[in-house]
Amino acid sequence: MALSSVEEILTKFQIENEDLERIRRVAPLLKNELAQHVDSFYVWLRNHKEFKVYFGSNPNRLERVRKLQIDHWETFLEAQIDEEWFESRRHVGAVHAYIDLPNEIYFAGMSMSGKSLVERLRHHKSSIEQAEETADSIIKLIFLDSYVVVEEITRIQREKISSSARAMMEMSTPVTPIWDGILLLPLLGILDSARTQDVMDKTLHKISETRAKVFVMDISGVSVMDTAVANQLIKITKATQLMGCETIISGLSPSVAKTLVELGVNIGEVKTTATLRDSFELALRAVGIDPAQIVDRRRA
Repeated sequence: MALSSVEEILTKFQIENEDLERIRRVAPLLKNELAQHVDSFYVWLRNHKEFKVYFGSNPNRLERVRKLQIDHWETFLEAQIDEEWFESRRHVGAVHAYIDLPNEIYFAGMSMSGKSLVERLRHHKSSIEQAEETADSIIKLIFLDSYVVVEEITRIQREKISSSARAMMEMSTPVTPIWDGILLLPLLGILDSARTQDVMDKTLHKISETRAKVFVMDISGVSVMDTAVANQLIKITKATQLMGCETIISGLSPSVAKTLVELGVNIGEVKTTATLRDSFELALRAVGIDPAQIVDRRRA
């Protein structure tokens, strides 16, 4: 994060140099009480189920995390907000994302910690200049601290979801050779623009790889069809034709056919069938095989 970005985010959170200076001035006083501050946090956490989940069977982990928290609050009170500070908070977010710590208990814990620091500050109010202003500055920085942590958690969660979606798309788009020169793709569920683009990419790659002459796309398992998806499917058929491969769309249900007519989608010369069996017969004939001969051979 560039310096200008650090300054920009501090401005958004209304954290000024005066706020950071106030925190630094009381840092020596509050650092002396950080051990008690962190201990009070775990006294609070023991009343919640998360304590047992994360620490109940591992006292060594508790002591290790306690020391890390003291380090965290020490850098908090030093109030040196630079890229290193942001990186340390993002690391906390990554750890929380890894252990699936609920955001609810994290926010509650930061709220409790903020209250604890402010109460300790006010206990020494008589010896601190601008004590109330300093308390406000601490709360501002706690909001920023929490934001950076949760933003990293959210980023990692988005990556996990995106990765899962890509994996699901891979599994849900199996372009498979079913006969010499014939490819089959059964589509299930909901089609959107991203998935139809993935279908096109995988299909064209498979055609190039196998030199297929016929591509059967079965849409009997597709639950929703709109104009954008229908037009994308037609584009797929045209793209396959440019590669010397004929596309047959099978499983065209009465409801989908009616929808396409109502939407005014022009399917042009695209071959369609009501059943997968009909598509197989057309595909076999397209590669020079009589379906009846296959049936007779199996009977024999």
